[in-house]
Amino acid sequence: MRILVVVASKHQATAEIGDAIVEELRAARHEAKRVTPQDVRGLDGVDAVVLGSAVYMTQWMESMRNLVGRLGDELRRRPVWAFSCGLAGVAASGRVQDPVRASSVIRQLDPIGYTTFAGRLDPAALVLRERSVVRLSGAPEGDYRDWDEIRSWARGIARQLDAHLAQAG
Repeated sequence: MRILVVVASKHQATAEIGDAIVEELRAARHEAKRVTPQDVRGLDGVDAVVLGSAVYMTQWMESMRNLVGRLGDELRRRPVWAFSCGLAGVAASGRVQDPVRASSVIRQLDPIGYTTFAGRLDPAALVLRERSVVRLSGAPEGDYRDWDEIRSWARGIARQLDAHLAQAG
């Protein structure tokens, strides 16, 4: 099955999650490729889609919101999974809060599966304005991504696709 993993990432933490998902899908013998939202012109030849976006100020990145606006009908005709990546709530609870409330985009798509992964914050990678926002918000520095959780979620997608293929065949 041909799976497009579309990831909106500003500082590459979410892109790296997308790469791990692609690796797991390929290990399960699916054809998978990671691209940015700007790279997607259409979904011809794509059997399933995984969408992932970093979350800033409770929203998916603009490039991903634009993609869903442009290709929403095509996306709704395919199996879609979605994930968000962010740091909301990590400092207080050790776990990221579910930002499904953050984006009506996710609700528009009604994905088969949706999850939220904790992200990474490296202040050295930020511009001055971003460092100021981070300081005011109290976002914790560090890499909170749980690679076992990410890879397990991707393997779940592969299992669901395999089951879908078995039913169709």
